[in-house]
Amino acid sequence: MKEDIKVNCLRILRILSQADEPLSSREIAERLSTRGYPMSERTVRLYLARLDKEGFTKNLGKKGRLITELGKKEVEENSIFEKVSLLSSKIDRLTYLMTFDVHFKTGTVVINVSVMHHEVLKQNLEYIEAVFERGYGMGQLVTVFKAGETIGGITVPKDHIAVGTVCSVTLNGVLLHHGIPVTSLFGGLLELKSHKPYRFAEVIYYQGTSIDPLEVFIRSRMTDYSEAISSGNGKIGAGFREMPAESRSQVIEIAQRLEKVGLGGFMLIGWPDEPLLDIPVPAGQIGSVVIGGLNPIAIVEEKGHSVHSRALAALLDYERLFPYYKLKKYI
Repeated sequence: MKEDIKVNCLRILRILSQADEPLSSREIAERLSTRGYPMSERTVRLYLARLDKEGFTKNLGKKGRLITELGKKEVEENSIFEKVSLLSSKIDRLTYLMTFDVHFKTGTVVINVSVMHHEVLKQNLEYIEAVFERGYGMGQLVTVFKAGETIGGITVPKDHIAVGTVCSVTLNGVLLHHGIPVTSLFGGLLELKSHKPYRFAEVIYYQGTSIDPLEVFIRSRMTDYSEAISSGNGKIGAGFREMPAESRSQVIEIAQRLEKVGLGGFMLIGWPDEPLLDIPVPAGQIGSVVIGGLNPIAIVEEKGHSVHSRALAALLDYERLFPYYKLKKYI
């Protein structure tokens, strides 16, 4: 395949991979245009015919096209350049796009999506609840997606269920909407002693990775949620943020409001120009430690079960969230 044809096909596949429903050639052309790649509907249809033939897309008639698993694999294998754009860019984009208003309790939040077999959720529900109960989850709210549903380009397979947890990037978005800029510095393994933050044992800076750090630590079996919820001396996922020193009082006020609506995620908020957990903070800034959104699901992998988790997976309306203790009605 010629290079220019391959590039255009990949652009179309990326758009389909990010859609939660089939798209028509007109819709694809419109989305290409907004991304700076103008293309006529007719040209899009020609590319789609090629993609259908190669098994990368599925023609659903008037409903439009869906990307196949083979198509998703093609996007993944050919997205090296996009990956190098790093996780920090995705954090900034979703921070800007989310619309949640803490006063009116409306709008979208950023969620993580974790897919597991239905029986796995049933067997591990008590551990998930324990993580939330100890305050190691990002707030108190979750959601579920049943088999056949698609969210963030992920379609839930038969006999499986997807649990959506609130991503800590939601905190960035809320603060930004109040005029407070946030710098996400790194994600790491936070060591606890007697249930209190002690130090960061391992960190991965967002500017240097294309994969969410917590995903890395979970898959590497470096977490210790079991001890964290029992003795209080384990390792959990957390992130480090920096904000203007002058915003400290307002940040604390917003954090309290977020707690009331089930989205509390701040573990520590530092003082101006002072290190936090031995992490140096630039002049004119304050540091903060925020809870990892994947924590409640990470314990399931820690127990040896197969879970496919994607951090910063999608934007979701706040109204679709519910308290974690209502998860039992879905098993």
